[in-house]
Amino acid sequence: MSEFPTRPVAQLVGSNGPIHALTYSSPPSTYILTGSSDRSIRLYNPTSTTPSPLPNSPPTGRLIQTYTGAHTYEVLSLSVSSLNDRFASSGGDRTVFLWDVTTALPLRRLGSASTAHSHTGRVNAVLFSGHDDSLVISGGHDTTVRIWDVKSNSNKPVQVLSDAKDAITSLAVPQNGNPELITGSVDGRVRSYDIRMGRCTTDVIGTPVTSLSLSKDGKTVLVGGLDSKMRLFDRRDGTCLKTYEHPGWKNTELRVQSCLGGKERYVVAGDELTSEAAGVTGTTSQEEGKIWAWDLLTGKLVATVPVPWGGDASNKKVTIGRDGKEKARKNVVSCIAWKEGGFGNQFCVGGTSGVVNVYGEL
Repeated sequence: MSEFPTRPVAQLVGSNGPIHALTYSSPPSTYILTGSSDRSIRLYNPTSTTPSPLPNSPPTGRLIQTYTGAHTYEVLSLSVSSLNDRFASSGGDRTVFLWDVTTALPLRRLGSASTAHSHTGRVNAVLFSGHDDSLVISGGHDTTVRIWDVKSNSNKPVQVLSDAKDAITSLAVPQNGNPELITGSVDGRVRSYDIRMGRCTTDVIGTPVTSLSLSKDGKTVLVGGLDSKMRLFDRRDGTCLKTYEHPGWKNTELRVQSCLGGKERYVVAGDELTSEAAGVTGTTSQEEGKIWAWDLLTGKLVATVPVPWGGDASNKKVTIGRDGKEKARKNVVSCIAWKEGGFGNQFCVGGTSGVVNVYGEL
């Protein structure tokens, strides 16, 4: 991928609401999992495509499986095991589920119906960790991080981390196998836990944290915040190495994800699509979202890529404001995933349109 891609090569359709969660399967990262506000999880093959029936639209990726019947509210986060045989999901219903990929059935619910051993608010982030993916870690609106032993039959978490003073928004673990956990919180802190030593290091960001993305060697972390800035930190001493921002890019209200991509050549983020950021002076019936990309080393903006609505945009639901006029439909690009942990030749984005756009190579 010599230049940052500017046109989608495939679209993943089928969701009946905004997309809140995206993740690739583990290497070779052939498949994409999506989590939606329609309480469903969908598995796609983006490279097995059929021509779109709509003119000037990219081909449609193949929907392989739909996972339903577990979550009663929106799906907010997804994580796939290293063997691609299981995945974990979390949502607005305060639950965490472990799924079997093949049978399309949940293997178990982590926690119980009682709130004594479960999250008491929406669960914003979930991921696998530990040897042989023996642990699932979840973080939620109740300010706690819970660590679950999926090889045990117990419904109780093996550990609860309650250092945060506000909601947990994001989690990350190093790919180098070190027993560490990094959490991001609305309280403006990034906390790094050394699980083996029982030690917690706190870095004060000063703004609510919305996103975390670790470099492959685990030495730096990209932190997204609600001050319209992303910062790259040296994890050894907490030094801010580079700040990524632009007058046209605003992120002050929504959880817009960012990541490292292009073999860690780029910093990539979605778009909150405020009127100021989009340069909109009046109300339009439909606004496309954008992908923003910065050069990791220089901090310069290298690309802004429009994200089409996809599907039949003319059939999108019309919303009427209090003034009786049609409100603008904004394709907020809130979630993003890059193939092979940022080192693949493809990435995908999702948001309020309910369509996932795939960029790069098929």
